[in-house]
Amino acid sequence: MSNRLATQTSPYLQQHAANPVDWQPWDAQALAAARDADKPILLSIGYSACHWCHVMAHESFEDAEVAAEMNRHFVNIKVDREERPDLDQIYQTAHAMLTQRSGGWPLTMFLMPDGTPFFGGTYFPKRARHGMAGFLDLLPRIAEAYRDKRDEIGKQNAALLDALERTLPASGEKKELKRAPLDTAVREFAQVFDDVHGGIGRAPKFPHPFELAFCLRRHAVDGGELGLSITRLTLAKMAEGGIYDQLAGGFCRYSVDEYWDIPHFEKMLYDNGALLPLYADAWLVTGLPLFEKTARGIAAWIMRDMQPQESATAGGYYSSLDADSEHEEGKFYVWTPDEVKALLTPGEYAVVAPHYGLDGAPNFEDRHWNLRVTKPLEAVARQLGLAPTECEQQLDAARAKLLAARVKRVWPGRDEKILTSWNALMICGMARASRAFGEPAWLASARRATEFIRGTLWKDGRLLATYKDGTAHLNAYLDDYAFLLDALLELMQAEFRAQDLEWARALADTLLEKFEDREAGGFFFVSHDHEKLIHRAKPGHDNATPSGNGIAAFALQRLGHLVGETRYLDAAERALKLYYPAMERQASGFVSLATALDEHLAPPQTVILRGDAGGLGEWQRKLARTYRPDTLIVAIPANTAGLPPVLDKAAPAASVNAWVCRGVTCLPAITDLAELERTLTGDMAR
Repeated sequence: MSNRLATQTSPYLQQHAANPVDWQPWDAQALAAARDADKPILLSIGYSACHWCHVMAHESFEDAEVAAEMNRHFVNIKVDREERPDLDQIYQTAHAMLTQRSGGWPLTMFLMPDGTPFFGGTYFPKRARHGMAGFLDLLPRIAEAYRDKRDEIGKQNAALLDALERTLPASGEKKELKRAPLDTAVREFAQVFDDVHGGIGRAPKFPHPFELAFCLRRHAVDGGELGLSITRLTLAKMAEGGIYDQLAGGFCRYSVDEYWDIPHFEKMLYDNGALLPLYADAWLVTGLPLFEKTARGIAAWIMRDMQPQESATAGGYYSSLDADSEHEEGKFYVWTPDEVKALLTPGEYAVVAPHYGLDGAPNFEDRHWNLRVTKPLEAVARQLGLAPTECEQQLDAARAKLLAARVKRVWPGRDEKILTSWNALMICGMARASRAFGEPAWLASARRATEFIRGTLWKDGRLLATYKDGTAHLNAYLDDYAFLLDALLELMQAEFRAQDLEWARALADTLLEKFEDREAGGFFFVSHDHEKLIHRAKPGHDNATPSGNGIAAFALQRLGHLVGETRYLDAAERALKLYYPAMERQASGFVSLATALDEHLAPPQTVILRGDAGGLGEWQRKLARTYRPDTLIVAIPANTAGLPPVLDKAAPAASVNAWVCRGVTCLPAITDLAELERTLTGDMAR
């Protein structure tokens, strides 16, 4: 027997289609069933790569006894947080209000039939243990409370809905926008920076790529060393740690320890979409080979394992790899020394063992090793009396053999749905990294994903949020529009195409029409014509992905300057004014908005190159060797027609002209590349 989840596109929901629980997706039918039967809703939110979601499923949702209690007392609804981030935002916030604890996944909430939550938690074991309530004991007590304590629940519901409404930023007196949050944010990061092992905060340690990118930007724009120090140490320690897949490339979601040794093994598209351009930019600034190697590892993993080449979904990027394989977290990734030794030559093992810590104590369960760099390769070479190049060759050969053997293991599950917002993050990262390293294959990868979204998830002037198994559906969210707009701006800097500019303007117009709060400022997470829920969020705080409001303000400003459209600039300014008090209170939590603030106070420098294709390519390649986060460079071939006046500069047929502009102020045309580089190095007055 299967339940209603069998017809859903989400791999996470399909994982639960054969449960004895009478699961339903979140839809009108399920909500009506709760109202008609006067039953509370048991809402379970998770995602396919989530280890603890699997644990709770095996313990409870696959258990006939637990399922019987769930079916008896509740209408049971299962939600994929990646397809429905609108629901996840609301109920994670409500969980924090009800329990005074941070949330996570699986999220387990009990709702009134109208969707208002009255009790919640995260993971519950089947039976009580370690101070945690047992799920089987909890279910009848929750059902009893629903029957017998309606008045108390009603009062709590009213207070909760009022508290949710008060999470919206106040639209009172607007303050003058100043640069103070830009400086404050870096100081706040420094206060929680681990100056030994790198990272912002302590264990568990998350990569925080957008915060690190902000620190690197501050170094480049303001010249301070603090932001660079934070970024350089953290990226180096992460790249050498077990959070990075030393064989296949790509990063896991977070480290459970402060040393970056043991990750939570799920690998998410959005993390790697943000880390790829960060490592590319950090390489431009520092020249460290480790950063180049890591960026190349991320890109190789994405194109090899996360982007189908020949299928109906060819082009789009998959969402994630599971933490578990064969019901064990990390089993796919870890080794014993004997396994490694059996695959390598003695010379290769002599390099690998000290480099990856196989000659030390095991660092994972059941006497297994998760590979991480414990001794630099230079030190290994000295220890073995080898030339560094020979040591590198031995390591490369060993890694290839280990990866080939690992590929034959039982793979963790791969969530093959295509999410617009996460794809946009990876498109942005691939496009930017392709410029830094001069890698046309990476740009081609980004182009394939872009064309997949344009052809499959862009319908009648609106975006859809997700695609799987031939079905594109769900009204797209703020992040989908904002992240894709930002990605198109990166693509246009890698290779200008008039159709990308046209699409960017269409996305921006939809943002203003369907998401903006014209009275208070800022953008709602869901569109004006979205399904009505118990709360309509307007998030400004950055989380694992950046704030949609921050990216929208940043991208709208850049597009506004690029095409001379004041509507985009005005909407961005309204958002910045709305969130500025929050930036003043906690600047480090709003780095996406703070970056947009930076470019509001000092408009980005725009370099417009016009000329023949060959000359444009040479100028682009040389300009891309320098990290200039406050500069847009667009190279427009001479024969491009239909440009807005701001971009429609004189185009010589056999050479290149360059215009350097800030806001509406432009320097005279520059015809010499060396002179242009001197001009950009000196910068126009900020």
